[in-house]
Amino acid sequence: MHFPPGMVAVSALSGLVAAAAAVLLAVVARRRTGAHRPAHVLLAVAAGAALLSLLGGVGAALAANEHWAHEQGQRTGWATLVAIGTAVSGLAFAAGLLRLPGVAATAAGTTRLALDGSIMAAALWFVGWVLFSEPTRLLGAATPMACPAILLATVAAALGAGLAVIVVFRAVAPRGRLAALGAGISAVTFGGLGLAAGLCQAGPTMALTGAAVLAAGLLTVALAMYRADRPGQVELDLIGRDGEYAIAPMLAMAASAMYHLLQDGRFTAAGIVAGSVEGFALVARQYLTLKDVRDYAGRLAEREAHFRELAHTDPLTTLANRRGLLRALHDGAAAGTPCVLLGLDLDGFKNVNDMRGHDVGDAVLAEVGRRLRGNLRPGDVAARLGGDEFAVLMPGRPADADRVAERLLGVLNRPYDQPEGPVFLSVSIGVAGWAGEPDVELLLRHADLALRYAKQRGKNRIERYDATYDQLLRRRTTLEHELRGAIERDELRLAFQPVASLPSVRPVGAEALLRWHHPELGNVRPDEFIPLAEECGMIATLGAWVLHQACYQLSRWLADGHDVWVSVNVSPRELHAPEYVVQVAEALRAHHVPPQRLVLEVTEHAVATDLDELIRRLTALRLTGVRIALDDFGAGYSSLGQLRRLPIDILKIDHSLVAEHEPVRPVGKDGPAFAPMVDIVMRLGHQLGLEVIAEGVTTPTELAAVVAAGCRFGQGALFGWGVPAEHLEAMLEAATSPGARPAPLPAPRRVSGGSGQVIPVAEGASQGDAPQSVNQHVGSVDSSREMRQA
Repeated sequence: MHFPPGMVAVSALSGLVAAAAAVLLAVVARRRTGAHRPAHVLLAVAAGAALLSLLGGVGAALAANEHWAHEQGQRTGWATLVAIGTAVSGLAFAAGLLRLPGVAATAAGTTRLALDGSIMAAALWFVGWVLFSEPTRLLGAATPMACPAILLATVAAALGAGLAVIVVFRAVAPRGRLAALGAGISAVTFGGLGLAAGLCQAGPTMALTGAAVLAAGLLTVALAMYRADRPGQVELDLIGRDGEYAIAPMLAMAASAMYHLLQDGRFTAAGIVAGSVEGFALVARQYLTLKDVRDYAGRLAEREAHFRELAHTDPLTTLANRRGLLRALHDGAAAGTPCVLLGLDLDGFKNVNDMRGHDVGDAVLAEVGRRLRGNLRPGDVAARLGGDEFAVLMPGRPADADRVAERLLGVLNRPYDQPEGPVFLSVSIGVAGWAGEPDVELLLRHADLALRYAKQRGKNRIERYDATYDQLLRRRTTLEHELRGAIERDELRLAFQPVASLPSVRPVGAEALLRWHHPELGNVRPDEFIPLAEECGMIATLGAWVLHQACYQLSRWLADGHDVWVSVNVSPRELHAPEYVVQVAEALRAHHVPPQRLVLEVTEHAVATDLDELIRRLTALRLTGVRIALDDFGAGYSSLGQLRRLPIDILKIDHSLVAEHEPVRPVGKDGPAFAPMVDIVMRLGHQLGLEVIAEGVTTPTELAAVVAAGCRFGQGALFGWGVPAEHLEAMLEAATSPGARPAPLPAPRRVSGGSGQVIPVAEGASQGDAPQSVNQHVGSVDSSREMRQA
């Protein structure tokens, strides 16, 4: 048997190349492990089927070369086998391509790519059918009409090429390896088709050409997959570029059908089947697209609902947040459901964050949320409004709300166990309900007012909203607004309460007391506007004004020859301000006041803050030359050890020690009755080198008792009220006039109080200053109570 050298060379080279490529793909499949291995195994199986088809087809072509025309039956059989092998190879390549990593991540993605590949394959097959069937017959007499089995190879070639086109065009850059893989798969299927067509009718040249193309395709596939575990990434875009993959094949089919009709062609069963496959694939594809869009819209709706719920939920406690509470309130108001709102605030929670850290604070807040959820009725809404503030919305009767509030008060007061030790907190609760027509903003405001009132009344309690809270709030708001302009409007005045030398009762000093007379509000009590000034940050401004006014008046009295000193109350906030020492020095310098004539009074409550810092501040003030007085001594904060450390000059005995007990007489000897507590403080003060002033002396009995205890200075209603500067100046002039002499206390004038009591009033006090009762009298003149916050 004689074979042309060219045919032998082509056949041998094609076989060797195809065999090498199949072996390389088998080696790659063996090395791969895990989820990627099946794809490589499918590619290796496809390469093996293609290699067998090539070897069988080439062998048949060489064997039938000399008697080509006389061996049609044998060639047709081999062509059928090659077509079947090509179909199997093409389907295996398509399956392997779809299983490659990065091509289709899900079953839905695989189905979508397969449908798109089928649409493209049906269009390619239909266009090929138009070109190679009657009347066009592009190959003419070489068209393999005698081998119907070749249709299998044409379907495999169209499917491989169509799927490769779809995958490559859907891939994201870089797509070089994926494009090479798709081109190789298309070459294998089209090469097998050419080999089968050549064996059937077209001749040995076509067969060997197909074999060469098949071998080249196998080599391209092997090289593309070698050292490439992930040849590319395919992106399924349902919105951006998804439509053009269906429109282009339809346009191609429509154009080829119009051409076929214009050429007087007829549509056979094969053409109708191709068109039907295209239509069904398009319908299935659109169904999947609509399903995906519907599922996507459903997921978006779920996410929107989830995020909407997150927008109404506190992430730390998983309770409702302020938005969630407002939503529940508006829903209740729209339905007309009666409800009660509880406002809750943790007392002392800031100390937990400051001392134990924010992690512990967050853990405590989360535990508060759990306790709230576990102690509410079905339908109640618990919310965290921010920080340590919570709220509970309770549909139902107010009586039920009171019981729940009592239960929450006990539950939230229990210790909060933490790794570093338990945390102890209390809670204040304000309760409010609908007042008439449902009004969300009004209900929130009422609950907040009740909560604020509960905290003002001592915390760890429940307060129900009362209409008087509104009046108190309006007055407080008005006072705060008007206080900010009180200095500019010249509404503030200083009153001076004399400090008398005992037992002569001659005025030797005075305490400056701040008074505010508003043209519309009238006289505003110091215990009302001084704490307000502390809270709104105006106390430093008021304190500076008092300091300069007191120094100005003191300088006038000294210029007039009066031997007098003036004391000014200092608030803890002023005292701890870095610039306060400079302010005092500047005031003394501006008004030419000798420093020892100015006394700065600090309350005993200031000692309860930071003792070391207080000592540093008082030491710096004493270096300016002023004297320091400890006010309200005996009110309960200072210890004897602290008293020894404090750099002070004067002790002012609190009125409670002066008036707490009846005077007693010395045991075993004659002598006047004395106040025992005052006597103890006097001895202590003298041992420490301090001067002592008895505050709140209101009766001759108290005066005699403090004098008997050895106290040299007194202050109180018995010696004079807080009076304007000119009145005190008259008292000073009367005390230093030529006719004045040290004498026992003049017989006081007797003024009948509103309660029927007869109250002594020292000379120099005006009739209009007379008190209504002893207790009211003491409270209104006691400087420690009037200026405690100043």
